[in-house]
Amino acid sequence: MPVFQYKALQSDGKAAEGQLEAGGRQEAFRQMEERGLRPISLAERSAAAGPGKNGGSAAAAGGLNFKFQSKRVTPRMLESFTRLLSSLLAAGVPLSRALVILCKESSNPGAAAKWKAIYDSVVEGVSLADSMATMPETFPRVYVAMVSAGETGGFLDLVLAQIADFQAREKDLKSKVSAAMLYPAILLLLAIGVLVVLMTVFIPKFQKMFDSFGGQLPLLTRIIVNISYWIRTYGLYMAIGLGVAGFLVRNWITSERGRRTWEGFIIRAPVLGPLLSQFAMARFCRMLGTLLNAGVPLVQALNVARRSIGNQILVDAVSNSIDRVKEGAQLGASLSDCKTLFPGSVLEMISVGEESGKLDQELVRIAGVTEGDLDRNLKMAVALLEPLMLFFIAAFIGTIFIGMIYPIFAMQDYIK
Repeated sequence: MPVFQYKALQSDGKAAEGQLEAGGRQEAFRQMEERGLRPISLAERSAAAGPGKNGGSAAAAGGLNFKFQSKRVTPRMLESFTRLLSSLLAAGVPLSRALVILCKESSNPGAAAKWKAIYDSVVEGVSLADSMATMPETFPRVYVAMVSAGETGGFLDLVLAQIADFQAREKDLKSKVSAAMLYPAILLLLAIGVLVVLMTVFIPKFQKMFDSFGGQLPLLTRIIVNISYWIRTYGLYMAIGLGVAGFLVRNWITSERGRRTWEGFIIRAPVLGPLLSQFAMARFCRMLGTLLNAGVPLVQALNVARRSIGNQILVDAVSNSIDRVKEGAQLGASLSDCKTLFPGSVLEMISVGEESGKLDQELVRIAGVTEGDLDRNLKMAVALLEPLMLFFIAAFIGTIFIGMIYPIFAMQDYIK
């Protein structure tokens, strides 16, 4: 089981260091909370690292000390920054002093520079949310909106802790999606590689043999030989053309009109659409429940949570529901217009949560259930995708094999 080196604040505000065994970062954080510790930093120790402080720092650097480090702020760095800032503020440390501590704690020069820039801005009288808003590449809009809500309501430390937990769950969910798609992606790359080798290496050798036969080749063989010729002769130009087309499509998708068209197409896709809708609903419900639990008013929490959805078509649908909530309607009834995102059962559970006064807890519970369903549905989709891809790979390679072998069996006819 992995060993984690931690720094934390005790209930009396004193700093503490130590190590613990846990199955992952989330479990380690839970163990620290059970001990009454507020985490400052948490790093997995390298297997070869010795005990004590040096071992912990070696783990943070992955067991090696690199002279040159990336200046990009990774999601893990941002999560660590958020959790540490929350712990310091909860312990009564002023915001400016907490930011100074963060600058000193950071071992990444890029992250330290950004924390220093935020400190300078805050000292000059700018709010923390506005300071973060100047760095959209590091702090997403949803992150900034939640910090703004926490500053306005006077519970910034609580909101930051909720953000850190949300980031950890989001990272876990994305890692599950990436792991599920890894095998199909490898299959696709292998299939493309095999087809390119067949078309550029083996088929030309068969073509020389067929030319020596004379006579008319079967239609399938002629098609395969012609495709091979085009790939060998114009393959580079085709690759350049595909690259230019991909660049133009990417620019079109990033435009307002293109993005809406593309996202509408994705949402209506047979298998991918429902999975993306589930993912968006889980993010929305967890974000909204987190904000409500932190004391953010419903309308303000809705405006923040809708930005976490990611799909503009669904964001527009939720925006219409928010307008109805502002007019005094219940949340469950208001969201009923967005059937793509919220099934009837979910709307009923939201309505029950409103009536019982436990909407925040119900939303978090819905998010947890939906994430479990999404995990199972994703595994099922991947399980169906793998044999489907294998079938198409076998079909392509089998077609090429038949097209090349058939003239050899009919060699006597070609010789005549």
